[in-house]
Amino acid sequence: MRRLVLVLAAAVAFSGPAAAHSGTGLPGGVRPGFLHPLSGLDHLLAMVAVGLWGAVLGNPLLLALPILFPAMMVVGAIAGMVGVPLPPVELGIACSVLVLGGCVAGGIKAPVWLALALVAVFALFHGYAHGRELPSAADPAGYSAGFVLATGLLHLAGVAIGHLNSRRGGMRLTRGLGGAIALLGMGFLARAVLP
Repeated sequence: MRRLVLVLAAAVAFSGPAAAHSGTGLPGGVRPGFLHPLSGLDHLLAMVAVGLWGAVLGNPLLLALPILFPAMMVVGAIAGMVGVPLPPVELGIACSVLVLGGCVAGGIKAPVWLALALVAVFALFHGYAHGRELPSAADPAGYSAGFVLATGLLHLAGVAIGHLNSRRGGMRLTRGLGGAIALLGMGFLARAVLP
């Protein structure tokens, strides 16, 4: 587990900002949209953490969180496309990784309404970051479909990993993974706050 934390910390320390948040535009099509969530460490970690936390919380949130996130991400993307003002997006994305990872690490059993509200707000930030660039994509509908599909699959990966909780030693592994995600979130947050 220590090695995993060190590898993830090194990935944050030596990675540049995710291209998705640079405001430079996106290529269109399903394939680039599908591959994009896999290339940005901040997005990837937040998506897996949503699934992991859903597994920690159990029903009905086991299904509700992975459904709510992509839906609210679309709302955030639309807000980004039309230019609705939002607090600093990179700060919101960094907080999503930190808080969601922390909820998994701590085994936080939040009330249904609070878990839904947190995930919805974080999804808005993730969607907004991509919505600001989406109009420049050659095929924004295809890109969006690929992006949402990959996001859903990352949620399912988190849920699958979360099922280790029922096995001997599995809870320690999933909480350790949540802790590693939270640590990386602290790194993203430091980058978002410090010049």
